[in-house]
Amino acid sequence: MLPPPVQYPKRRRWRLVAAILAVIAVIAAMATVVVVVGGRSETRTPITAATAQPAIQEFLDALADGDEQTIARHTLCGLYDAVKNHDSDLALADMSGDAFRKQYKNVQVTSIDKIVYLSPDQAQVLFSMKGTPAPSGRMPASTGDEHQAVAQLLAQDNRILVCSYVQRTD
Repeated sequence: MLPPPVQYPKRRRWRLVAAILAVIAVIAAMATVVVVVGGRSETRTPITAATAQPAIQEFLDALADGDEQTIARHTLCGLYDAVKNHDSDLALADMSGDAFRKQYKNVQVTSIDKIVYLSPDQAQVLFSMKGTPAPSGRMPASTGDEHQAVAQLLAQDNRILVCSYVQRTD
């Protein structure tokens, strides 16, 4: 004779329900990210050679013209409007402009040589420029060759900002 049948406990379905709810929550979070990022990408200016060149040229023109506010707006890299006191930023911009004007009278960006994307909104750009030496500059008057420089760019609020600029030595 066989022993009586054993009653197995009923399965609790809460684990299955919890797993399904967790999967739904992950899918909803991913969809939210896609919608938010997708919506933001429509209003931002992408960093391309066509958008980087005028931004870099604006920054170099500001250095050549001594436009401290434009220099500070670029080098603060998106923080300019939130900063309460701009005295030190404008002083640094003035010194940057003075140093630039001792070297060049004016500069023209001739090409964007390479763009390395750090994120969709940030890039490092290698570019070529041709400059007219300052009359009392450190460069010989015959120097009109192209030089390369590196700029760190940020796309924010429909603008491309030059956060930093370093000229490469030849």
